[in-house]
Amino acid sequence: MTTKYIFVTGGVVSSLGKGIAAASLGRLLKERGLRVTLQKFDPYINVDPGTMSPYQHGEVYVTDDGAETDLDLGHYERFIERSLGQVNNVTTGRVYRSVITKERRGEFLGGTVQVIPHITDEIKSAIRRLSAEHDVVITEIGGTVGDIESLPFLEAIRQFRQEIGRDNAFFIHLTLVPFIAASGELKTKPTQHSVRELMEIGIQPDALVCRADRPLSDAIKRKIALFCNVDHDLVIESRDVETIYRIPLLLHEQKLDRLVCDRLRLETKEPDLRPWAAMVKKIMEPSDRVRIGIVGKYTELTDAYKSIHEALVHGGAANDVGVDLEWIGSDAFTDQEASGKLLEDFHALLVPGGFGERGIDGMVEAAHWAREHELPYFGICLGLQVAIIEFARNVCGLPETNSSEFEAECENPVISLMDSQRTVEDMGGTMRLGAYPCQLKSGSRAAQIYGKDEVSERHRHRYEVNNAYREVLAEYGMQCTGVSPDGSLVELIELPDHPWFIGCQFHPELKSRPMDPHPLFASFVGAAVKRKRGSAPKAKTHGVAQVT
Repeated sequence: MTTKYIFVTGGVVSSLGKGIAAASLGRLLKERGLRVTLQKFDPYINVDPGTMSPYQHGEVYVTDDGAETDLDLGHYERFIERSLGQVNNVTTGRVYRSVITKERRGEFLGGTVQVIPHITDEIKSAIRRLSAEHDVVITEIGGTVGDIESLPFLEAIRQFRQEIGRDNAFFIHLTLVPFIAASGELKTKPTQHSVRELMEIGIQPDALVCRADRPLSDAIKRKIALFCNVDHDLVIESRDVETIYRIPLLLHEQKLDRLVCDRLRLETKEPDLRPWAAMVKKIMEPSDRVRIGIVGKYTELTDAYKSIHEALVHGGAANDVGVDLEWIGSDAFTDQEASGKLLEDFHALLVPGGFGERGIDGMVEAAHWAREHELPYFGICLGLQVAIIEFARNVCGLPETNSSEFEAECENPVISLMDSQRTVEDMGGTMRLGAYPCQLKSGSRAAQIYGKDEVSERHRHRYEVNNAYREVLAEYGMQCTGVSPDGSLVELIELPDHPWFIGCQFHPELKSRPMDPHPLFASFVGAAVKRKRGSAPKAKTHGVAQVT
């Protein structure tokens, strides 16, 4: 079968949900029996988002092969249930670096290196690299039509369609149809202008996905079709929904997947969406709800923790409960009294990853309160390190305990820079990245949760548990129940005498799927349910020994 290509562009404004639309169509085509992959082109000049602030870019999504990528790759993996990699995320920086490297090697035979054809050819090569073993490649173009930086990508996909033939490529344009309250009507003019701008560079969209906060009437759809030169049945409505996992069902109701297959001359079976619909129903109609607090550094922008949000939704569905999340800035946790007021009404606490010293003391206070009041605690990456710092200070009694990331000369650096990182100078792409094996202690809570003794999880960190303190931590009750195969790196800790207290150095949220929730998240939400349905235990006081 000839590989078919679908290109998704966006107009009017950013953040309309191109990635979710692309992932949803990918799910539908997968359910039709096609081998589908997705790809994201990002117009920024960074080689990858690894050195960007979460406030600039949102979450950095890490793949099995160690690529630091756009958060949309998380949506892709969750929807099509396949692991992607570096080849699935291409940036302007990566494209230019490749072309300049070739020029330095003399591959262009003394010619003048230009945007056309050299940059556009490199972009087209990135698309073709995914052709092998795939029936359909869906490529999302980041940014908004009209942005200067996205022009080479748009020109490349225009050329690509000419080269492979119109029967083998399909253009979808995602746009906004805003409701103007003053006049009480939906306006199509922004969509018309966006499509016109796209057509000016030679791309005629085959379908329009129109984002709106209310239904589009047939008259509105016909007006858009007329002025944008698109078939009426390919003007697709995409309203705001309670959960993103409804989007594939709504697109299927409007026959988008069938219409795309017809245009691309793909003969497929009808999709069986009953399991997906059952999962969506669990999310939308839970039997109960739990409240989970997330105490982190970047809580003002929840996209910084997108995969954690989705993994908790998956864990809720596994327990037939809805999860009400509250994002709390760690600076609010000034002492134990403040921590109690902030956390007493929650059923569980999660402390996610992050970098830098700001807010660490607040996270330590939150972990302290959760440990002493038996509130289910889940620490991820930095959250594990915070839990160890708190335990070493308040249970082991170690003075001046900290991470060397936050206090280089502290007396007891229970968290320290990994040996492999000590000679690293460059910041980008140099952390411990990607999937690594982890051996679990037989009989531990973690091993029971996973149902196996060895797992593979994704990482993104430079600092690790200092092995010099493993014995003293174990002496006072904190068990290291997950380690690297050679035993040199602590991957997972737990408190056996606590209802649910687990910290992991890896990022389990990156492997959670709506149809296959991650075991740790499912168990964590299950502990929150038990907390809600049982009586809150009294504060627990550990004996503190002064170690000198």
